[in-house]
Amino acid sequence: MTLRSVRPVLLAVCAASVAALASCGGSACIGFDGCVGATPAPNVALAGTAATGKALASANVNVSCAQGSGATLSDGGGRYSLSFNATLPCMITVTASGVTLHSLAFAGGTFNTTPETELMIVYLAAQLGTSASGLVANFASNTQFQQALANQSNVLNAQSAVVTNLQQHYALTLSTPAFLTTAFVVGQAGVDSDLEALAKAGAIDANGMPDPAAIALLSQAGLAQPIAKTAATSSGSM
Repeated sequence: MTLRSVRPVLLAVCAASVAALASCGGSACIGFDGCVGATPAPNVALAGTAATGKALASANVNVSCAQGSGATLSDGGGRYSLSFNATLPCMITVTASGVTLHSLAFAGGTFNTTPETELMIVYLAAQLGTSASGLVANFASNTQFQQALANQSNVLNAQSAVVTNLQQHYALTLSTPAFLTTAFVVGQAGVDSDLEALAKAGAIDANGMPDPAAIALLSQAGLAQPIAKTAATSSGSM
């Protein structure tokens, strides 16, 4: 086979494979001279604390991103950290002793997982016309969900809505409104003492999960403030 006939064959093979390979860190065709490696997803470093007022120790921490995933175990204080290649945003699921809580990350850094972040997911899900379980289950394959959660403004507005609704409904004052990204230690003032206050007020049940009344409260609040598709696609940068 001559060089003139080999190059069209190589080009055809590469063109047929590029879509599947590029999306998973494979190779892509450049010009007529063969294939080169595609740029891998960037490294993402995440850390946080999983707690309900008590630490979720030795919990399974699973992170599913728009592209890529990672997993680790929390330590005795509920703290976790991991670094892996991924495309943001990411959904965080922490499971321990029958408790499953969710959170999300729109950037690298500190992102906690608590009953407050679970209520934030409930609020965002209602804004997007689904349930919390639907948002978590379909996150990896739903571009609209990914775009909405990649928008920092959407997430921080949801965080504020959780604080406002909980404070008004349960007649208390939370000391740390930025519960998603504020590093904390179980047993100390801050996010953890807020969780204890919410438990005493009835917003968190005896198992460490949001009470059904708190879930209904945030779901109704989210339904009243839907995220438009145009807003979901407008990215809010750090």
